[in-house]
Amino acid sequence: MKVSQVELLHCDGGWRVFSFCKITTDDGLVGYSEFNETYGSYGVSAAIERLAPRVVGQDPRANERIYWELYSVTRQSPSGVITQAIAAIENAIMDLKGKALGVPVYELLGGPIRDRFRLYWSHCGTTRIMAPQHAGVAPLKSLDDVSALGREVKEKGFSGLKTNILLFDNGPQVFMPGFGWSQVFCPELNADRRVIEGLRDHIAAFREGAGPEMDILLDLNFNFKTEGYLKVTRALDDLGLFWFEIDSFDPRALAQIHRATKTPLASCESLYGLREYRPYFENYATDVAIIDVPWNGIVQSMKIAAMAEAYEINVAPHNFYGHLATFMSAHFCASIPNFRIMEIDIDDVPWKDDLVTQVPEVQDGHLVLPTGPGWGTEVDEDAVMAHPAQH
Repeated sequence: MKVSQVELLHCDGGWRVFSFCKITTDDGLVGYSEFNETYGSYGVSAAIERLAPRVVGQDPRANERIYWELYSVTRQSPSGVITQAIAAIENAIMDLKGKALGVPVYELLGGPIRDRFRLYWSHCGTTRIMAPQHAGVAPLKSLDDVSALGREVKEKGFSGLKTNILLFDNGPQVFMPGFGWSQVFCPELNADRRVIEGLRDHIAAFREGAGPEMDILLDLNFNFKTEGYLKVTRALDDLGLFWFEIDSFDPRALAQIHRATKTPLASCESLYGLREYRPYFENYATDVAIIDVPWNGIVQSMKIAAMAEAYEINVAPHNFYGHLATFMSAHFCASIPNFRIMEIDIDDVPWKDDLVTQVPEVQDGHLVLPTGPGWGTEVDEDAVMAHPAQH
């Protein structure tokens, strides 16, 4: 069995693009992976296309050999777009390998430790401010709407939700200056009183609607510098949040924030590979390490999780993509001992379910482990083509 072709498929996702890597063998077997270049990862498709000739003609069952060859030829440009391109290829190859052997991918990773995974509703409210028309939901306009959304999360069986910084004092706004998504461009990333007071108000509104049992996670992203993170986390440390999620490229700065707060800290979703994660573990900079399977590849993600285990750190997947990525992350969560909780996006385009042959099964706020060969689902290419990417 040899790889005969590497193709890319792109689909309109409303406020983003769903992208898939398709690898076909000479005997007609097909493997898929999901990747994303909508958020600052421009060029992943081009990188995959440049690497594809290295993969064609190889036996996809030799996934480690293929990974290390691709790593070797890109050694001078590690991380970032290159790593995401290699990961897309690795993930599609693992789907192929599972199908060739007639087993789910998690059987290739040591077998499942668990068959259900606790979920949290991610970007809760964010889509309803930024792009409610794409998700077919009512826009979030006030703190009363936030409370109503909290009740909806509870009624749908979830026991956890994650919110970004939502402000309502000057019209509804998702405050994300770290990504250039704010009403005024402010690269200084300072935390002022308005933001802190707005955060307390919107978390209180979620608590009122969702009730005292709901775990609330707060994603602060890259929106502040160390001084700002310290100011915000100290001001909110009494709220009993499940975690503060903070992105920082300085493990010692993150460790400083970690030591200054009582609330657990989650981080690392923007990192790649063992070498980037290691200093965060060595500095005990985070309580939960977030690992992105589409960015790192599932085999490399397993290696990062194993290193985290050596430091008594649990991990959670970064999973705000489409359904195929959810299946990919489910195989990862099934196979690691140090699983914490799993992310999933609920508000999305109405054709999201059509893009795969099997959709994730969610019961009482938990994802049920798929059982089919490979990832346990296929990309419906007709559905993808019916919604061509708009970006």
